Amino acid sequence: MSNLESSYTTPSGAAAGAVNFSAPNLTLHPPRSPRTRLGGFVHLPRLLDKARAVVAGTNGDFHYSCPMDQRFFAFTGLHPDALFAEIKSGKSDAEMLAYVLAHAQPKRTPSEIAAWSQWFEQQTPSSPDAREFFNEIHRKNAAHREDIGTWFDWLELDDYVTFGGRP
Repeated sequence: MSNLESSYTTPSGAAAGAVNFSAPNLTLHPPRSPRTRLGGFVHLPRLLDKARAVVAGTNGDFHYSCPMDQRFFAFTGLHPDALFAEIKSGKSDAEMLAYVLAHAQPKRTPSEIAAWSQWFEQQTPSSPDAREFFNEIHRKNAAHREDIGTWFDWLELDDYVTFGGRP
């Protein structure tokens, strides 16, 4: 089994290709897409993957509590350190979602979560510095790709190219 394959297997030795979400190795594969939802929240599964990788020491170039994560924290009113402490305790995605819903301030309805997720998914760089950074990486990864307009598009492209995909 190659190192890449072993980074994807679960601790119990389940079928090859299964991602170990309790301690993902982000030096060998990216976190989940920012579009992946948990309880209606976009980006939450990616945030959890990054935090778990930090705990495991396998986060590579990925950072917990980055500016994208901060948007989630602003919407939920959660503090990054408090959420990180829950992640360190080994909680599953379902348990983490229950924590988020129980501790969010203010409490959020499913329709608020859906509206926020839709809004977040469409965010583009909002300052000249952010636009310059976005464009620089976009040019490096796939200048010919005219469909890269949002931060989520940009993250997915960067993840793909960083881990060996052709743009």
